Amino acid sequence: MSLRDSVLEDEFDEDFPVESEGFGRYGDFELVGHGKVTNDNCGRFSSYYGCVRAELHDKVLLSGENCKGKVYVRVHHHSCNNPRCPVCYKYGWASREAGKIELRLAEASKRFGLVEHIIVGVPSKFWGLSFEALRLKAIQALAVRDVIGGVLIFHGFRYNNADEARRKHVLMGWYWSPHFHVLGFIIGGYGKCRGCPKCVKGCGGFVDRNYRLNESDGFYLKVLGKRKTVGGTAWYQLNHASIKAKVRRFHVATWFGVCSYRRLKVKVERKRNVCPICEHDLVKLLYHGSKSFKSGMREFVVDLVEDDRVVWVEDVRRSGG
Repeated sequence: MSLRDSVLEDEFDEDFPVESEGFGRYGDFELVGHGKVTNDNCGRFSSYYGCVRAELHDKVLLSGENCKGKVYVRVHHHSCNNPRCPVCYKYGWASREAGKIELRLAEASKRFGLVEHIIVGVPSKFWGLSFEALRLKAIQALAVRDVIGGVLIFHGFRYNNADEARRKHVLMGWYWSPHFHVLGFIIGGYGKCRGCPKCVKGCGGFVDRNYRLNESDGFYLKVLGKRKTVGGTAWYQLNHASIKAKVRRFHVATWFGVCSYRRLKVKVERKRNVCPICEHDLVKLLYHGSKSFKSGMREFVVDLVEDDRVVWVEDVRRSGG
């Protein structure tokens, strides 16, 4: 058995649950989305945005759906963009923050290469440290392993599903186990280790460095497989991140190294909202048909014409006019 399969991979199975104070809460920390709803507008339907260029949509999606003659529609809801709000945290706050992360990392990748998704496992001996001290320890562990910069997303909890609970003989649910998810850059990249059938001690690759340093500092870093999108990965990690419950402006995602605000100056423009089928800009739409759409639907493709009548049109009204 290789080093990768034995010592390194087992580290994540050695985190013992600590009883949390309620569901997804421990001490000063709680999972995002576990506060109170901010106001009555949270989650209410706002408007449709989309693309009515049906003539450009003669394509088949990866899902197998044929878009010929169809409109792409994205549903917008009112959002307070508060990470504590159980209604808005996932598709409001997390979506907005993921967009910012994606834009900044896209600029950084022009200089530093491929963005990697890295998990920083924190040794249990440090679990009692303050968040600031814990974050500094994680950055130091990243630096000595040649991770030169990126964004840190703090996770205070892990989750035992039913199978894991039976296997580990513990309760099912969330438990305190602080760690960080990182989207960042490794000097020389991770290519030497990705796909390597075994880890050879002394080869100088990331996994070898990680193994040797784990023996001295107790930290274990794991590079995950290639992502589909940077924004999608950031969004997923944000929507089950952790925050300090009583800190109004707690920063879940923080930048370090070559990507810090001091070292990386990025003129970030707002991310364009484009049609995933034809890549034209999305516009505000009005619907004049008779169909009802399922509550909770965020986006869909639908017929432009119903009963020989065009039912999706651009909303050209002036707001407040």
